Amino acid sequence: MTQSSNNYPYVYEDECISYKSLFPSFSKKDFDKLDEIYNQLDIDGEIKKLFSEYKINTTEDQAALHHVYRSTYGHNISSVHENYYEVAKSSISECIKLKEKLIQKGIKNIVTIGIGGSFEGPKLLLETLTQKHDRSFNHIFLTGPDTHEFAEEITPLNKNETFFIVSSKSFSTDETMQSLGLARAWVGDDLEFKDHFICVTSQIEKAKNFDFDETTAIQFPNEIGGRYSMWSPISLAAILELEEQFIDFLKGGSLADKKLNSNTDYKQFIKTIIFSDLWHSNFDNKHTRVLLTYSWKLRYFTDYAQQLEMESIGKGANKNAHFNKTGQVIFGGFGSTAQHSYFQLLHQGTSSFCTDIICVDTDKKENELLFAQSQAQAGLLAFGADENLQDHEKVNGQSPVNLISLKELNPFNLGYLIASWEHRVFLTSRMLQINPFDQYGVSAGKIFARKYLDSNGG
Repeated sequence: MTQSSNNYPYVYEDECISYKSLFPSFSKKDFDKLDEIYNQLDIDGEIKKLFSEYKINTTEDQAALHHVYRSTYGHNISSVHENYYEVAKSSISECIKLKEKLIQKGIKNIVTIGIGGSFEGPKLLLETLTQKHDRSFNHIFLTGPDTHEFAEEITPLNKNETFFIVSSKSFSTDETMQSLGLARAWVGDDLEFKDHFICVTSQIEKAKNFDFDETTAIQFPNEIGGRYSMWSPISLAAILELEEQFIDFLKGGSLADKKLNSNTDYKQFIKTIIFSDLWHSNFDNKHTRVLLTYSWKLRYFTDYAQQLEMESIGKGANKNAHFNKTGQVIFGGFGSTAQHSYFQLLHQGTSSFCTDIICVDTDKKENELLFAQSQAQAGLLAFGADENLQDHEKVNGQSPVNLISLKELNPFNLGYLIASWEHRVFLTSRMLQINPFDQYGVSAGKIFARKYLDSNGG
């Protein structure tokens, strides 16, 4: 393998992760230019605003309080009214206590009805941190709106043994409301509603229109966006399995928050990633990023990060900003599988892209081949291979790579990783001068679908 010089070699390590940059073209000079913009925009001041009740979500005129759930059990760096902490602690405690009640009722199947952030977060937690054979319940995630999904996943179940979690921040999501209607019809009138349904929402009053009340609803603040809600009771399905380990997950996220506010080395690590993202997208024609996880347990992380990033910073450029290109297109998946499909294009195609690779240190011994693949692919993608190879065998390289390794895959470290990814998104949004907490492009699709239904008698 022939390696060109890494113009900005950067290594970071702490108790949770290690990081290495493999950037064939991004230089220290490029970093310094972007750091000047960072300081001009007072991004550190924006960080302080985020961890307060400042209405940083300007288009919706509200704060962004997803960090409160982490602060409640962690380092308490959020400067918000103590009532938020009390609500957060009470709601998580309520979620944990629900498990024993469901077991006593003979519940065996937990069906989570939700889509977007109400789906991706709890699904990621369950698949990453639990084993199917160790779970107390059989978990099914129902997204809607295809009725075939309901027929295939739900109709074979025993009604008496099935419990539905209806997860919707707005309690007006079309797909979720349709699935709720199907579920209620399936359960029928012979069974007590309260024994088989609970909802998680920020809109209790709307939920009451569907027969939910204070005993069958868990509320979280409206200031928590859907794709940022996995720290809240939206992750109820996962909390039922993780119990107190969910609090470890929150504590890991809180540590990342603390470091963003007070640790210079950690902030330099996050800045390195976001500056390279911005530079490559805006000045090196790399508008796509492939996110590869070399851990089968982390195979859903790409789906989660895809929504988090593309829904947060996939916005039009601010005409007053320093950059014309905003969020990158994110795709990817489990690395070993990807190597036998679209890696052909990555290594020898003509497309230009960036790469994130996530692996786990313990796999050095537990899964030697998997770990070796992560390290080898990082080098090949960044620097290519042409030594003693024929033309048709050569590998392009020239893809900047962020190589991130978790010290161990556990709830605390996963919380730390996800909170760090949120920081990546937030700081990028501040550099771009756009709002990462709204999603009017998503709303447009809903509005026009309803117009179509109305015009066609639906």
